[in-house]
Amino acid sequence: MGMIEKVKTVCRSCHGGCGVIAHVQEGKVVKIEGDPDSPISHGTLCSKGLAITQIAYHPDRILHPMKKSATGWERITWDEALDIISSKFQKVIDEYGPESLLIGQGTGRDYESHFSRFGNLLGTPNVLTAGHMCYLSRIGASLITCGRFPVCDYAGEPKCIVLWAVNPLWSNPDEYKGVSFWGAYKKGAKLIVIDPRKNFYTKKADLWLQLRPGTDTALAMGFFNVIMDEELYDKDFVANYIHGWGPFRERVLNEYSLDRVEEITWVGKELIREAARLYAKTKPAGIHWGVPTEQTINCTDFTRTAVGLMAATGNLDAPGGNVFHVPPPVRTVSQFSRHEALTSEMKKKRLGGEQYKLGARMTFITPKVAWDAIVQGKPYPLKAGIFVGTNPLITEANARDIYAALKKLDFFAVADFFLTPTAELADIFLPAGTWLEQNHVAENWKFHGYVLARQKVVEIGECWQDHKIFLELGKRMGQEWWPTVEDALDWLLEPTGFTWEQFKEKGYLQGNMEYHKYRKNGFSTPTRKVELYSTTLEGWGRDPLPKYVEIPESPVSRPDLAGKYPYILNAGLRTPTFFHSANRQVPWLREIRPDPIVEIHPETAKKHGIHEMDWVWIESPRGRVKEKAKLNDGIDPRVVVAEHGWWYPEIKDEGHGWDISNINILTDDSYESMDPVMGATNLRVLLCSISRCEDQQEVSRG
Repeated sequence: MGMIEKVKTVCRSCHGGCGVIAHVQEGKVVKIEGDPDSPISHGTLCSKGLAITQIAYHPDRILHPMKKSATGWERITWDEALDIISSKFQKVIDEYGPESLLIGQGTGRDYESHFSRFGNLLGTPNVLTAGHMCYLSRIGASLITCGRFPVCDYAGEPKCIVLWAVNPLWSNPDEYKGVSFWGAYKKGAKLIVIDPRKNFYTKKADLWLQLRPGTDTALAMGFFNVIMDEELYDKDFVANYIHGWGPFRERVLNEYSLDRVEEITWVGKELIREAARLYAKTKPAGIHWGVPTEQTINCTDFTRTAVGLMAATGNLDAPGGNVFHVPPPVRTVSQFSRHEALTSEMKKKRLGGEQYKLGARMTFITPKVAWDAIVQGKPYPLKAGIFVGTNPLITEANARDIYAALKKLDFFAVADFFLTPTAELADIFLPAGTWLEQNHVAENWKFHGYVLARQKVVEIGECWQDHKIFLELGKRMGQEWWPTVEDALDWLLEPTGFTWEQFKEKGYLQGNMEYHKYRKNGFSTPTRKVELYSTTLEGWGRDPLPKYVEIPESPVSRPDLAGKYPYILNAGLRTPTFFHSANRQVPWLREIRPDPIVEIHPETAKKHGIHEMDWVWIESPRGRVKEKAKLNDGIDPRVVVAEHGWWYPEIKDEGHGWDISNINILTDDSYESMDPVMGATNLRVLLCSISRCEDQQEVSRG
């Protein structure tokens, strides 16, 4: 056996950016461990990161380009694959214009800069990301409210932490690893947990607010009612740095009494009062909020209200509150992306851009407009595309409509590790590299003040990192790129004085933290203040003040449906093993979670004759799927909570069981259910019925 080389890199099994030491023997990774020198994770790794070798060396992983023929998939070369894609794309551009090309990315492999550059230089405004349901919605709403995206300053040692719809020890963190939260909590921070279901944190919490799913904005208004009525706000900050306090105060006190908020949210008014007091009086206090708040019709207004709470209590850009980290001086994703290359004429053609102006400002489209344009050809047809690191058939709302749209595309390519249900419908498959197979200046799109060196550990088969795919395909399309990925990284790092070779030895760079930056130049908004009265929304003809809107499909808004579908479906339950639809073929992780889970209150289960681990039908107006029952007395009997992202790689037909347990067969992507300025899709709160499956046979595991 050869010597073992230890290589430091950065994990990308989720968004965490954890430091890794990879043990390499004879060109193969034989062990993964956490890097104790990592400023992000301090030596910790989750199950997903530790299992990366089972992905990289999985027997079903595709290690070479392929094209689909009449007889199935055929192996081809990279040159052949790129020639086919570039030729098909050019044909569409010549016949229909670049707007008829769709490029889509997921949330998994840290290639945002390269993806966006390729799209902008291609000339298409139709860029489909996960932004409408993950992270970019919070960023967009934060930008129009306070100019930047604020994150919880765990390093500043908050004395009170609000975990709002987030599980930092389990789910992929957009801000910090759970280890940072845990450190602050162990130092004695008070803990407020806002979540519809009992979990690890609710047992640790000083206060647990078990709200009705989707009513977060109303609850935040309730917090404001208490803070305003009892004058618990920072009077100096409000007077000098908040725009619209007067009209917002009038709305809150007139429209969001604690009695009304209690009725909407199911949270007792005295508990709301106690939580608001604890947050406002305990200094400093930080709010850490998560993805579920982005996946409803209230997406934008919840973020605006949450930022307002941070600001009004004097916790915005304050130590231990919610802060704007200063990044190291690397070139930004925006600079790399070449947004200026997209002409104003093309920007006007962005699908849904006129309706969802905030989403358009963030340079993405909401999926519904893409699927409709493919199927209906209106306002113009989408004819071809490329999907990288995404599996929309499983992860996007109303999956049957997506299936119909993907089948109708004239041509599309997919870059991934495996033949997913989405990839099986493609014409070209490109074998992507895992994070063990990439060189990249990592995490430069995030807001935690670090950039990290993800250096290539091994090469496996003919796989290419996504950055190289975009670079080489772009050059074939006549675009301006660098000779190699590493040359592009040198350009990104140039302002720091480091080359890529130097940076990967250093490991990371950290920006110089500075608090209370607004005291010098104000906030980066039109008024230079935190805008509770949004001048941007006012200019778009929208209500400039935050408000709560009832979820379009709820017992309140649709009593006509509630008879047949009596339960609120809270879809999107996370586990520590899977990253959205990924990892279902990984033995270690599948052993931990072999089947999809739907959580049901014991009283509700008894009513329907359902027992622990029974297969259960979950049905909505759009279809039905089955998951296994887990009884949980920590959810409301009127609510069921279901996992998302399920398909069955062990089922070897081309569908891989995509329609058996895929909760997004039940979710709704109607225009009426979307956030009106962002285009965020309602993935969380719907109506459903449940029943015990007549046939309790297990889904095949191969």
